[in-house]
Amino acid sequence: MGMTYAGGALLAEVVRSGFVEGLHHGSVVVLDASGEVVAAAGDVVGPIFPRSASKPMQTIGMLRAGLRLTEPADLALVSASHAGEDFHLARVTALLAAAGLDGSALACPPDLPLDETARNAVLAAGGGPDRIGMNCSGKHTGMVLTCLAADWPTEGYPHPEHPLQQRIRATVEEITGEPVAAAGVDGCGAPVLAVSLTGLARAFLRLVQAEPGTPERTVADAMRAHPEVVGGTRAEDSRLMRGLPGTLAKIGAEGIIAAGLPGVGSVAVKIDDGATRARMPVLVSALRRLGQDAPILHEYAELPLLGGGVPVGAIRPTW
Repeated sequence: MGMTYAGGALLAEVVRSGFVEGLHHGSVVVLDASGEVVAAAGDVVGPIFPRSASKPMQTIGMLRAGLRLTEPADLALVSASHAGEDFHLARVTALLAAAGLDGSALACPPDLPLDETARNAVLAAGGGPDRIGMNCSGKHTGMVLTCLAADWPTEGYPHPEHPLQQRIRATVEEITGEPVAAAGVDGCGAPVLAVSLTGLARAFLRLVQAEPGTPERTVADAMRAHPEVVGGTRAEDSRLMRGLPGTLAKIGAEGIIAAGLPGVGSVAVKIDDGATRARMPVLVSALRRLGQDAPILHEYAELPLLGGGVPVGAIRPTW
């Protein structure tokens, strides 16, 4: 594994009226069901921050440390980058309330919902940013509840030296099959751990192919059973899981997405400039190399570019 990420290859082009006006570089790796690399472009061995695509692994670390949630939808929420829709906020609020807590227990920064409709509703009602509205509030709620279950201090729970974060780091290293190359602070204040795209793809494959009842499979099953909780009504990963049954998918900031399908394989993508618009077309092209086909894949295979309100081009994969 390289010590730094070398940057990627040309993966997608932006075409307007038949003219290529932009290019997206990045890296993508495709594993088959046995974990062998069957296709790749760019740097798939240098470390990257998977950002929120790490969340399923973080949740597994919490389960191993003693977190107990009876509702699979709550496990999906702990693994979520939620859009802040009403059903997301109600679930976070209820999880905290069951432990006698409220949003003040969370270390994530106050924010408005990611979903535009939800955000406008909060503002129209005279509300503003709060911690529960932040897209990582489910994960932070899980972290606080894990500390309570394990009898660890909740004070400073996002700190890399906290026993919770040590347990999560060991879990990430085990599930990706490689040492963490670097640690940073994620947007929500929790640690983010650098691994390769190959390690990330390996992790998603392990989750969907784990034995039933294991923490790995329990998290994968919860997310796939409640895809809208993981993202939102309009979220790309939620819609992919709904539209391609059996798929475990999770997006992350900086152009990250990973997906795994039991008995098929897994994919991990990073778009170097962090653009979200290129990751789904690249992911679809990768899933098609694993023989996958479904209407949802046709929908995301090329994203339309508009001119005067009508489609005049597309963002399409080139690798």
